[in-house]
Amino acid sequence: MTDSTRRLPALAAVAGALVAPVVVAGCSAVSFERTASTTDGGDSTVTAMSLGPVATWDPQRMTSTKDMAFAGRVFMRTLTTFPAGPDAAAQGRLVGDLATDTGRPSKDLKTWSFTLRDGVSWQDGSAVTCEDVRYGVARSFGDPFATEGLNYPLAALDIPKKADGTSTYRGPWAGTSGAAGAGAKAFDTAVSCKDRTITFRLTEPRGDFNQMVSLAPFAPFKKSADKRGDGTYTVFSNGPYLLKGPWDQGTGGTFERNPRWQQASDPVRRPAAERIRYQEGVESQTAAQRIMADEKDNQRAVALDSAPPAMQHSITGSDTLRARSVNPHLGLVDYLALNVGSGPMAKEKARQALAVATNREGYVAALGGSTAASPALSVVGRSVPGHEEVDVLRSGLRGDAAAARSLLAESGLTLPVTVRVAYRSTPTADKAMAALKNGWEAGGFQVLLQPVEKDYFAAVSSAERTRQSDVIWANWAADWPSASTVLPPLFDSRLNLTSSGSGRDLGRFSDARVNARMSEISAMADPAAREKAWGELDRGLLQRGVYVPLAQYRGVFTAGSAVTGLAANEALGGWVDLARVGVR
Repeated sequence: MTDSTRRLPALAAVAGALVAPVVVAGCSAVSFERTASTTDGGDSTVTAMSLGPVATWDPQRMTSTKDMAFAGRVFMRTLTTFPAGPDAAAQGRLVGDLATDTGRPSKDLKTWSFTLRDGVSWQDGSAVTCEDVRYGVARSFGDPFATEGLNYPLAALDIPKKADGTSTYRGPWAGTSGAAGAGAKAFDTAVSCKDRTITFRLTEPRGDFNQMVSLAPFAPFKKSADKRGDGTYTVFSNGPYLLKGPWDQGTGGTFERNPRWQQASDPVRRPAAERIRYQEGVESQTAAQRIMADEKDNQRAVALDSAPPAMQHSITGSDTLRARSVNPHLGLVDYLALNVGSGPMAKEKARQALAVATNREGYVAALGGSTAASPALSVVGRSVPGHEEVDVLRSGLRGDAAAARSLLAESGLTLPVTVRVAYRSTPTADKAMAALKNGWEAGGFQVLLQPVEKDYFAAVSSAERTRQSDVIWANWAADWPSASTVLPPLFDSRLNLTSSGSGRDLGRFSDARVNARMSEISAMADPAAREKAWGELDRGLLQRGVYVPLAQYRGVFTAGSAVTGLAANEALGGWVDLARVGVR
């Protein structure tokens, strides 16, 4: 029931930008790393199996969190990043990558500066410079990158926008005359270099801008290596590996050690394999079967996709297979948006009743059980600061039918209360929604399920859906470890609601005080205070029944017996972390 398409990024966590639009470990230090058991020696090559397809290796065009997790450990470095290692809590502590530290903000949080490390080189031996970082950011404003990639630079940087929300700056190829010149001048002011220091000027205060620059659109790009739209799979590396030969779409390619990369300049990556062979087009079930069998050709293989739920218990139930697998939480969380503007969900008691009657355990069982998902008490993922493992309405994970009926009686509505529930129909989703329906009907509702099979999010965000549905299924994942990439994109009406649609505020929730509070929290300088405030705001939304969290997904990633350093990184969305992978 996961969302197979990458959602648009959060354009801003504060007012003044349009939003569309993984995860840190703020809880206990759970190990997400396993080392190999046995090996017979031989070739130091790790085979990474993936279904794919990889859409692009161009940093300014990437949108897939899985692809960014791979690229960011293999060939693409950014100003900041999140560390590798088995400690889930440590994974979420931002560190400097290309930069010497995590950035230096101005007092008003509208200006951020980063100084580049010495000794960082491109694969041709030339130094990675401040101008390379600046050029990479500039590319994100030009075509095709402005429409295909993550548009965080457009959202955050202090560059005027047109009435349609596009930037007045059109990238480094637009020229400097007329209107294009005005945009170029604005970019020069917003992104500037002085020796090895790059400075960004923002439209609004952002306490977590140093986390934003860990994403691909802020990666450096060497101007002389730029093929623009023709370089979809061209890799020009500044990381520990470089692409040897062309990338074969549908088959993959081989990454070999980059002789120009220096360990002394890289505090995060500890490459332990001579090469990584990316094998594209392998179904997740096939990859898991090959690695479980552990025949010679697959002893040095790692699956980049989770084993399907039907196979997960076989893996986690075996001591041998469990020793060479990891089962982290992924970033994606399923939830229900409740239509607060019309119908029965306009009444707070009715919304609370639906939340209280929700059987999360039944929903998780339908998804595949405890290895595939965990019941969620918030749309903010478990390893994201701001997440609080609190059952705000005290309904329990199976729901409380009697309490739900009592709340419905208080609402003044006549039982059973009819609710129309839209969801994206798949065989798994149909079973999961049936489990929810049973709990809701026991709690006093009459449920009309509305399966949607095509163009789901376009359909449920339309203006017509407000009149057609009372409850709308959806899912979301943080783009970096902060609730600022979850709550504003989903519940700030300034960023979503128009006469033509709901954006991703699918329940059309609108509260000026909540909006103002989101702006205040985004401008907080202290990270701990900021994330605590997000948690408090989230509790308020849950108490009012604005949304109902359902489940957070988990993955089971496997590796052959000769692979060492297998780890999943929740700060990177829960994907396999190749920073230390090798063979023994």
